[in-house]
Amino acid sequence: MGLSRLAALHGVATSFSPSADVTVSVPDDTVTAVLAALGVDADTPAEVRRSLAAAESAAASRLLPPTVVVWSGEPLPAALTGLPAGALLTVEPEPEPEPGTAPSPLRMRVLPAPAPSGDAPTTPSWWTEPPLGVHRLAVRTPDHHHATATLVVAPDRVPQPPARTHGFLVQLYSLLSERSWGMGDLSDLADLAAWAGRTLGSGFVQVNPLHAAVPGSPTDPSPYRPSSRRFPDPVHLHIESIPEYGHVAEPGRTALDDLRQQAAALREAVLNKGALIDRDAVWALKKQALEIVHEVPLTPGRRAAYCDFLAGQGQALEDHALWCALAEVHGPRWRDWPEGLRDPRSPQSTRARTELLDRVDFHCRLAWLTDTQLATAQSAARESGMAVGIVHDLAVGVHPDGADTWAQQDAFALGMSVGAPPDAFNAHGQDWGLPPWRPDALAASGYAPYRHLLRGLLAHAGALRIDHVMGLFRLWWVPEGQPPTEGAYVSQDAEAMLAVLVLEAHRAGAVVIGEDLGTVEPGVREALARRGVLGTSVLWFERDWGGTGRPLAPEKWREDCVATATTHDLPSTAARLTGEHVTLRHRLGLLTRGLEQELAEDAADTAEWLAYLARLRLLPEGDGDEEAAVRAVHRFLRRTPARMAGVWLPDTVGDRRPQNLPGTWDQYPNWRLPVADAEGHPVTLEEITASPRLHRLMAVLAEGPESPTAPPGARPS
Repeated sequence: MGLSRLAALHGVATSFSPSADVTVSVPDDTVTAVLAALGVDADTPAEVRRSLAAAESAAASRLLPPTVVVWSGEPLPAALTGLPAGALLTVEPEPEPEPGTAPSPLRMRVLPAPAPSGDAPTTPSWWTEPPLGVHRLAVRTPDHHHATATLVVAPDRVPQPPARTHGFLVQLYSLLSERSWGMGDLSDLADLAAWAGRTLGSGFVQVNPLHAAVPGSPTDPSPYRPSSRRFPDPVHLHIESIPEYGHVAEPGRTALDDLRQQAAALREAVLNKGALIDRDAVWALKKQALEIVHEVPLTPGRRAAYCDFLAGQGQALEDHALWCALAEVHGPRWRDWPEGLRDPRSPQSTRARTELLDRVDFHCRLAWLTDTQLATAQSAARESGMAVGIVHDLAVGVHPDGADTWAQQDAFALGMSVGAPPDAFNAHGQDWGLPPWRPDALAASGYAPYRHLLRGLLAHAGALRIDHVMGLFRLWWVPEGQPPTEGAYVSQDAEAMLAVLVLEAHRAGAVVIGEDLGTVEPGVREALARRGVLGTSVLWFERDWGGTGRPLAPEKWREDCVATATTHDLPSTAARLTGEHVTLRHRLGLLTRGLEQELAEDAADTAEWLAYLARLRLLPEGDGDEEAAVRAVHRFLRRTPARMAGVWLPDTVGDRRPQNLPGTWDQYPNWRLPVADAEGHPVTLEEITASPRLHRLMAVLAEGPESPTAPPGARPS
């Protein structure tokens, strides 16, 4: 009982429900390990009693929680309405207040609660709402108790798309143009956005996370396990677009020309020789080119812009660049570095900042160059008429040996990994190898790491997709060395996490999309919808689960979502329609049942959807053509009330291969495939935009009659 009570006080669940009628207890060893990661000693009964007494005493004497949330125009939280009469509140505005305001400190005296009579006022008369933002709140009671907290004042909702719109979903590395250095880059992204907005009337382009990867040999190709979520990866730079590139003199010019020829050979191998995208080889060439370009002095204006960027990023960028420089010397696993360098604030690390100053500046410069090309991509999108523009993706966590965990060790529960518990679809659970943030550390810091992360990602975004958005509410923690079945849910302060998200999105004028697929605890989707966070609805999963189990009628889909036929973790639409995704999983030994049974069930599911599309007159009667079926699926999406309809770019040319096959590591080339046509031949950005198949598909999402055919000379897809 004592351990359960102690766990509850720290947001650690001692049971979970893999299905509605089943409850599973969490092992005591797991609870103890999770509490230890939160700084709570519970190894013995005596320590449990001591920790419980301390936690209960702290809770009883606490005047304010570490973070208080006020939603603008809504009733005050109990943390404020429950203060004793006569208490004095002082609100000190944050250093960077809402643009256009010049707030001064606010002081309010809590008045006695009025006698009950009818409906109580939603806001007490003594309350004066501070400006939107993050503030420091201090309270002093008449009996001289004193407390401070972070006060987050947030608008009630995030911005919404200005109108119903459609756009593309694409893994940027897979989008090679005829100028690419072996993988897609930010110039390709800007080009795709400019073309899609102007030619197709598209409203957005959603990309995979562009976070900085952990260097290695080979590098983990997954964009969802980065070194840092705070800074983008310079592998996405388009080298020739860097202004200093044009001013490189000999012998650097000859060296750059040689690197470009090598890059062309990489591109040719991927496009025409069956090679996989080799991120390491691309980065090796780009890094050499960037070293050469780095020798060109910045012009006065460029130098001033760079200095502004350094000042704006501050300590965070310096830490990130130092980690990159140290990784060049000692390897990417910081916990294997010399002991003194494992602490970013140690004397040894301070000395390294001076000794490696040139390399630190180099990596700072790369962050700046990448930031400027991200800004260019968003500008190209908005100038093309896109209502939203570039939709960036926030991964659920970071690599345990990466730059973020080194620089922010106090904020992470090192020794823990997030994942998913066992359920009806995966009896073994999942371990994603990503250390979670400590909820207590976030709260104590006023959610500063989270705020700064969001601010950086939203700087050049029309929208932000949050992978596994349920993590704002709780995450499944797995102790290091234990199977994912022996984990426990740890709660976040969802109100604070949402308030910070809504505030930062409001400041950026950006839409927010939550990836809410899979197991979602009750109330989560409702809480997200209340704050304007769009969900994700995938056609094949949208059935009347509470009734007939049949395909959900388009008018019954939720409005507040991005509707799509597939995602990067699912089969392409062509593969789904043909059943090829089942045979692929069979070849890789991923099926838990016989092939014939899996094929039969999959065929029945697909047939039911196609029959429904035919009844809705979205699929021409008797037309068994695969391409026609893909168009019918997207006609259905357009018929739903979804605010945004996303088209998986590989679907536009008939690609049958998934970009990622969950449950595989080296058995399948995850995150390394270029976009290909229906015959499996890689296609360039130029060929994709000229594809008649793409134009026929996108016509079904356009206003008015079918759009014109592709330009002359287009290559069939």
